[in-house]
Amino acid sequence: MEVDLWFFEKKASKKGFSQIAGIDEAGRGPLAGPVVSAAVILPDSLPPLGIADSKKLTPKKRDYLFDKIYDYAVAVGTGIVGPLEIDRINILEAARLSMIFAVKDLNAQPDYLLIDGPFRIASDLPQEPIRKGDSLSISIAAASIVAKVTRDRMMARYHQEYPLFGFSQHKGYPTKAHKAAIRAHGCCPIHRRSFKGVKEYL
Repeated sequence: MEVDLWFFEKKASKKGFSQIAGIDEAGRGPLAGPVVSAAVILPDSLPPLGIADSKKLTPKKRDYLFDKIYDYAVAVGTGIVGPLEIDRINILEAARLSMIFAVKDLNAQPDYLLIDGPFRIASDLPQEPIRKGDSLSISIAAASIVAKVTRDRMMARYHQEYPLFGFSQHKGYPTKAHKAAIRAHGCCPIHRRSFKGVKEYL
C-alpha cells in the first residue's frame, strides 16, 4: 500500500495549522563533523517532485531535489552543531539543539512542527514526533534531503582542509577506510573525541 506522504500535514491542517514545518537531521552516526538539521515548510500547491527519504535517493537525485525544495518551499532553515559541542552535551542533545536552530533559522514562523524520531524539542510550538518520519511525511522527507546535502557539502569542504581522512568519500561515517586513516594519522580538529573509534587514538 502506498503511503500518503501528506497525511500528517493534512491532519495538522485540519486542526487549523497552516505553517507546518518538517524537521530532520543528518550526521548522528559519524565519527567526525557536525550534526546538521533542516526545517522545511512546503506549500500545499507543491508539484510532484519525487521527494522521499534522503536515504532512498541517489546523490544526484538528492542534489536535484535540494535545489527544487529551495525553489518551491515557503521557508527553509538549517541548524548546525559542531563536534566540540557534540562532545560536550552528547550527540542526541546536539541533534535536538540543531533542530531548534533550524526552526529559528526559518524566515516564516511555523505554527506546527513535525519531527523525525521519537523525541520532542525544546520549543513552545505544538509538535508531533514521528518515528521513521522521513518515510511518512513529505515535509520531513524534504528536511532530510536539505540536511543530508548540506552536511555532505560541508564534509566535502572539510576534505580540502584534512585530505588524509577521505571525508569527501565517507562523510565522516565509520567506514573501514576512515577507521584505517584514524589509526594511521590520529585525529583532526573535526573528529568527535567522545566517540568510540576516535577516543582510543587521541
